[in-house]
Amino acid sequence: MNLPAWSEWQPVAPRLTVAPTVLAETLDGGQSFRWQQADDVWTGVWSEHVVRLRLDDSGLRWRAPKSPAPGTNEALTHYLAHKTDWAALTDSLPWRSDPHLATCIAAFPGLRILRQHFGETLLGFLCSATKQIVQIKQMVALLAHRHGAEIAPGFHRLPTWAELADVPEKELRQCLLGFRAKFIHATARYLAARPGWLEETEPLPYAAAKERLLELPGVGEKVADCVLLFGAGKLEAFPVDTWVLKSLARRYHLPGWKPAQVAQFGRAHFGPLAGLAQQYLFSWERRFGG
Repeated sequence: MNLPAWSEWQPVAPRLTVAPTVLAETLDGGQSFRWQQADDVWTGVWSEHVVRLRLDDSGLRWRAPKSPAPGTNEALTHYLAHKTDWAALTDSLPWRSDPHLATCIAAFPGLRILRQHFGETLLGFLCSATKQIVQIKQMVALLAHRHGAEIAPGFHRLPTWAELADVPEKELRQCLLGFRAKFIHATARYLAARPGWLEETEPLPYAAAKERLLELPGVGEKVADCVLLFGAGKLEAFPVDTWVLKSLARRYHLPGWKPAQVAQFGRAHFGPLAGLAQQYLFSWERRFGG
């Protein structure tokens, strides 16, 4: 397999310094499914971009193939949501009156929400139903390899929804999708019949955007909230999965609560940045909750 020649390492500007464990949690903790680690280097693919990241004494550095997609530096800054003051947002969470949230924040200082491509985020989380992160990554990788264009030697982007509309469900199932193939196929056909639908949905207010996403085959409350949080920057979204249910049941004394009730509690308790609080809770529960 041909491999790309890589550019020199250059710093992410302004300087970005996080602990290796926090970088790993940000890139590979359930927000995104297209990052792979080898030794101390992370390699990620999104849209038309291929980037490698590593931490050293000066902070986070990146490099790309020597013939990168235009605007890779700007795209990386956007993807990392690097212009957002995450320290200030985290400080505004109710950690002063919430000891468990304070514990979670202390465990992952500098954790942030990635700002991913909206359509790709939708595809990734349609693959996520009842699957663990490693399995979702396998499905997404197969979708890219089988149905996405090569954007650098050895690297393929994800197929667009327009491209997926032409892929038979039977072929999608060869990407280990199982029953999810039906939903991805149906969603692709739905979007093909409505050009511009995703572009119209992304900038809408949270409630309106979520209502539209719930129209899509296979998209329920959790998937819609994940897409809006990680793909549209709607920080009021509060996705509820098994880990969040455990966290709220154990740490906030809400045993037996349904996901919809937990989501309502989360948005009320944590406020307009509930999605950021959710990521801290989720990360802590997976790492330390047992």
